[in-house]
Amino acid sequence: MREILPDLAAMTAFGARIAARLRAGDVVALTGGLGAGKTTLARAILAALGHEGEVPSPTFTIIETYDAPRLHLPVVHADFYRLEHPSELAEIGLDDYRGGAVLLAEWPDHAGGFEHEAACLSILLEPAGESGEGGRIAIARAGLDWVGRMP
Repeated sequence: MREILPDLAAMTAFGARIAARLRAGDVVALTGGLGAGKTTLARAILAALGHEGEVPSPTFTIIETYDAPRLHLPVVHADFYRLEHPSELAEIGLDDYRGGAVLLAEWPDHAGGFEHEAACLSILLEPAGESGEGGRIAIARAGLDWVGRMP
């Protein structure tokens, strides 16, 4: 699936559509260069799930958690940019956080990727136009668990 997101309103609406289809155990793997909109899309998803207030980028903390009942589903928002090797996931304890939660994963390739998981929705964000003046293009690929519920 390919979608043009010309502005923040379109990104917010796309995030809301994703949030409406999420189930516990899902992974939303967000890829794209620096400034592509990964954190913006994660914030839109969290807001649509009921989070109110600020959503800090987990670039430095690596993992931020958002729990039910404040949200419709518990969410782990992770930014793996600073990982040097996927083996570091064991040190972070990612599996301990993931039980029954949705994982919003920025820079998933630094964590070894999640595309092999049936519940993974991979979204590549690219600039639309030479310098992004046309917004973003979202290219989504989904695992088998997403059949029939693509955003």
